[in-house]
Amino acid sequence: MAGYRKLNRRSDQRKAMLRDLVTQLIIHEKIQTTEMKAKELQKLVERMVTLGKKGTLAARRQAAQTVRFLDAGNDQNAVQKLFSDIAPRFETRNGGYTRILKLGPRRGDATPMAIIEFVE
Repeated sequence: MAGYRKLNRRSDQRKAMLRDLVTQLIIHEKIQTTEMKAKELQKLVERMVTLGKKGTLAARRQAAQTVRFLDAGNDQNAVQKLFSDIAPRFETRNGGYTRILKLGPRRGDATPMAIIEFVE
């Protein structure tokens, strides 16, 4: 067993999709996707918030390898928002930074949908 879901994609496509989803979750703090993508995304986002809580230059560089440099508003990019806004919120929390709320099936192909968001 591999330890991660393949999501019916080649490895380069899967990594790019997950990077995009991590970045969008950091920017918008709540996104809607399929359940399987949300479960796989949760692992990566938890790791990024833990790096954000460390706050070191090495942690910032590791996070920058995964999170894309997209504008997050307030003259910040997504990495800056992770380290300055999101990580300080969870300073006293030891994990479980996100929650997955299951929705009904998607209308077109009946794929189970979910909302993933940061816990407040």
